[in-house]
Amino acid sequence: MASRTLVSTAVLAARLDDPAWVVVDCRFRLDDVTWGEREYASGHIPGASYAHLDRDLSGPKTGTNGRHPLPDVRALAATFGRMGIAGGTQVVAYDQDTGMYASRLWWLLRWMGHDAVAVLDGGYAKWLSEGRATSAVSAHPQATVFDGVPRPEMIVGADALRAGIGDATRKLVDARAPERYAGKIEPIDRVAGHIPAAVNHFFQRNLDRAGLFRTPEELRADWRDTIGAVAPDQIVCYCESGVTACHNLLALEHAGLSGAKLYPGSWSEWSSDPSRPVER
Repeated sequence: MASRTLVSTAVLAARLDDPAWVVVDCRFRLDDVTWGEREYASGHIPGASYAHLDRDLSGPKTGTNGRHPLPDVRALAATFGRMGIAGGTQVVAYDQDTGMYASRLWWLLRWMGHDAVAVLDGGYAKWLSEGRATSAVSAHPQATVFDGVPRPEMIVGADALRAGIGDATRKLVDARAPERYAGKIEPIDRVAGHIPAAVNHFFQRNLDRAGLFRTPEELRADWRDTIGAVAPDQIVCYCESGVTACHNLLALEHAGLSGAKLYPGSWSEWSSDPSRPVER
């Protein structure tokens, strides 16, 4: 059975030699964009290839489409093929710990029609803490053809989002830290605040004190406090640039609340246009 949300370190360790499994290292730091590659070169899970958030998991920026726009579909398919991801492949993505970057790869694969993808719960930090094997040898997977097709129903654009503000049947969820959602601080984008009618669900709420994802039951109860009775397929998630929102989408899926959508441009796109309304 394919893993579609989370995979434990024990399960991954038992499948490292399985040719049907592909492991991808997504470690990254926004304040040092070469950090992940350097860490990968010094040590990673054996057989894992590396995916760079800016170069592999995002498209070109125009100044008005956000900091991490969706990649071109053909370019993304080529990236996945280069990683050895084919139709029957089980993919496991990991990052340094929380899954905030690995969840971006998780979502992109699902958007492209590939559901057999999961995030390593606890990431590389948990893997190291358990004394599991590492390697400094760069992986070179056998390239293949990835023929996935995008699912347009998984995304919502800025215009549709703006047109739906105030619709009580839909819930817009902001994954940023509470102080950024409230507009008390804004260290990066031109305007502080949030999209009108959005509620806040900081992505780190999805994790327990050990840094692992909470149980599906715990997640479901916590998310119901945020979204109320709104149907899961009427939830739209956003964040700063379409990355940590994917963590919320992963948590919702793991909780059994399937069908939520992503606003890929997120606050970095929304706030770039002064005509768009802002709430604080």
